[in-house]
Amino acid sequence: MERIYLWTNNAPEETEAKHDAFQTEDISNNVTRLTNVTNPIMEVFTPDPDKNNGASVIICPGGGYQILAIDLEGYEIAKWLNKLGFTVFVLQYRVPGNQLGALNDIQRAIRITRSKSKDYNFNPEKIGVLGFSAGGSLSARASTNFNKETYKKSDKIDKYSCRPNFAVLIYPAYLNKGENNKITPELTITDQTPPMFIFATTDDAYSNKGSLVLSKALMDFKIPVELHILESGGHGYGLRKGNIAAETWPVLAEKWLKNIIK
Repeated sequence: MERIYLWTNNAPEETEAKHDAFQTEDISNNVTRLTNVTNPIMEVFTPDPDKNNGASVIICPGGGYQILAIDLEGYEIAKWLNKLGFTVFVLQYRVPGNQLGALNDIQRAIRITRSKSKDYNFNPEKIGVLGFSAGGSLSARASTNFNKETYKKSDKIDKYSCRPNFAVLIYPAYLNKGENNKITPELTITDQTPPMFIFATTDDAYSNKGSLVLSKALMDFKIPVELHILESGGHGYGLRKGNIAAETWPVLAEKWLKNIIK
């Protein structure tokens, strides 16, 4: 599997030496969890050439900004997207407890992806982000902070835009951190905010209210948004069988994605 390292030198403000992410001892629910990311990477998953749809997606796994559920919300999603024709980049952003570093990483990842569009045969204006839980938060932050310079530019790659062309947020967390459950102040919606697909369930306290708040903010600016809230399903299910939410969102998202990349 090809790896793309995001930063030539140390990542911005990173003080710990570069090394591969650590896998935690916690493998409950058959989930592989990574942490202590100091050298952020993207792992590349390419579709069959005859299925390539000319678009790409950067996946942001969740884990409360503490760990990355790298298989459940990363590799397994990449294989599904490959079948739909997308070129996929699974992002290992900095954890634990480094939300600014994570934003640096997703911005850099989008720029690198855009710079490599010819190498992988996709349209540089059809680059999306897809995130789960904290990764959904990060995808929303990338979609609303692309005009903010969150790190010092260092090379020609940093001249590329870090605005995603679309975003898919699955049980996204931390969207309603404003006063009285209002939208998280960092998420500044403008008429340049990309279209979004948002999926949550009513029994998921991490994402139900936040999904509503963000959707309303997008509608107020007439940004295309498709919101689905299922009655049950909980949190952290990826697309594994046996959970009604996990079996529902991919069907809906596939239809939306096909339409958005026309």
